[in-house]
Amino acid sequence: MRTNGVIYVDTVLEKDLESGSVEQVANVATLPGIVGASMAMPDIHTGYGFPIGGVAAFDIKEGVISPGGVGYDINCGVRLLRSNLKRETLVPRLKELADALYNEIPSGVGSKGKIRLGPDEEEKLLLKGARWAFEKGLGDVSDLEKIESGGCLDGADPSIISQRAYERGRAQQGTLGSGNHFLEVQYVDEIYDEKTANALGLFKDQITVMIHTGSRGFGHQVCTDFLEVMSRAVQK
Repeated sequence: MRTNGVIYVDTVLEKDLESGSVEQVANVATLPGIVGASMAMPDIHTGYGFPIGGVAAFDIKEGVISPGGVGYDINCGVRLLRSNLKRETLVPRLKELADALYNEIPSGVGSKGKIRLGPDEEEKLLLKGARWAFEKGLGDVSDLEKIESGGCLDGADPSIISQRAYERGRAQQGTLGSGNHFLEVQYVDEIYDEKTANALGLFKDQITVMIHTGSRGFGHQVCTDFLEVMSRAVQK
């Protein structure tokens, strides 16, 4: 190892650590040009090369480029949706809620959503990101300021995306996916920082929904396409 491995877990999470994920933290620590420690966040579990939840920085001149270290799910992430409901009002209707969520939110391998896009709209979505959804009435524009980078990064070029990627993503907008993706109904158990909680509109016993999803088949295909490009480049 060229540096240390650091894993951020408490004693409860430590009991469930997968040996494969710990080994991957050590493997990342052997890569050329790594700066600082090979780290893993509390959500650590086994990935492809890096562990899921792994973090590493590399020197711009001496370091490696690892385009598929963690895996294929581009823009995979977690978001918290707050509601105006209280725990006491929802608990008696949990089964009813679970049935409704399963009926309304497509999940699992190959699941298809109700939002269908043509080629022009797909390109607009890639260029505008989250703003596209709000323009289509699928959200509140005030949420943009609560999303990293406003839900969109500059420099997108839809022209370099393969037709196969477009085809795979066309019917998957608004779907949850499979693997470690989930939708979980939660409640606020304790407030640690009143000022921040007020700014975020959070209060004790409030019902929230945590959503973990990614770019589905579209992102998987984009990653596949460019891993092949980089694999050919390495051989030159």
